[in-house]
Amino acid sequence: MAEQENCVRITRAAKKRALSAASGSPNKRRVVLGELPNLSNVVVPVNNKPVTKTKPKAKKALTTTLISTTKGSPTKVEIDDSYDDPQLCGAYASDIDDYLHKMEMEPKRRPMPNYLEKVQKEVTANMRGVLVDWLVEVAEEYKLLPDTLYLAISYIDRFLSLNVVHKQKLQLLGVSSMLIASKYEEITAPDVGDFCYITDNTYPKEEVVKMEADILKSLKFEMGNPTVKTFLRRFTSVAQKNNKSPNLQLEFLGYYLGELSLLDYNCVKFLPSLVAASVIFLAKFIIQPMIRPWCATLQQYSGYKPTDLKDCVLIIHDLYVSRKGGSLQAIREKYKQHKFKYVASMPSPPEIPASYFEDLKE
Repeated sequence: MAEQENCVRITRAAKKRALSAASGSPNKRRVVLGELPNLSNVVVPVNNKPVTKTKPKAKKALTTTLISTTKGSPTKVEIDDSYDDPQLCGAYASDIDDYLHKMEMEPKRRPMPNYLEKVQKEVTANMRGVLVDWLVEVAEEYKLLPDTLYLAISYIDRFLSLNVVHKQKLQLLGVSSMLIASKYEEITAPDVGDFCYITDNTYPKEEVVKMEADILKSLKFEMGNPTVKTFLRRFTSVAQKNNKSPNLQLEFLGYYLGELSLLDYNCVKFLPSLVAASVIFLAKFIIQPMIRPWCATLQQYSGYKPTDLKDCVLIIHDLYVSRKGGSLQAIREKYKQHKFKYVASMPSPPEIPASYFEDLKE
């Protein structure tokens, strides 16, 4: 019976191909997503004449009006509507931004700000810093996305807020968190064996899988949450709104400072959006120390005043000039490479003027 059904399928397919060949209509070619034409320049044949389909101006004006009515902020519309990259979702950027800000404040997605003092008995801030620095090397070794690294460290902090972990199991927690984050973010994630190998087989597969299950249960399978990297993309675009071309130095320096913030336990208490805003503040200061780094546009888009950022900026600046975490070198060595414009080697003034943290004048 199965063979008979198979023959029927083959016969029908053969007949379909024969009819197609007889009518002279060519078979449709599969198109790679990257080869899809821009819809604004699609050529549509009408009466055998090629006609270029253009986007009506009135439609664009209507879109702008709708967004402006919804948010009541013409300045935001002007920047969001100017994005050429469809992945930035210009028409929905403000709504997405509001949603992410609400999500980052949900208690179930936040670590306890003082979990080392309240929950842990053996794990210290220095041990956490060493683990994070090592995980940066792991991410580099397996060419993982920055989002994977940020998510993994978020899982670690949240798990340590709920469960006592012995120091011998801290590295196990790190690789298991990275395994989960890889499955969440990566197209092709490393398997369990890869993470056992990177620990020199300190932990067998069974232990890694068990810890993975413990993490998932403790976090109640809430694995998606905005990170510093999520907001950093947005704020970097806003900071470069007047640039004719992207400032790669600002972009890479922001990535560097963002990863440095992961090293310091004192940054756990800050919301990811506040850390991202502090990173942009400090990056602009390092590049142009004589110009006040914060402006009204950044304040509007981030929702933070300079006074809100002061504590976080000073912590990250201490990390940058190696007053803190100087022995942790993985991130520093990573960003000394040519592909990152050597941003880890850029000089910075030892102090940030107090006037830069004063509120902006209306």
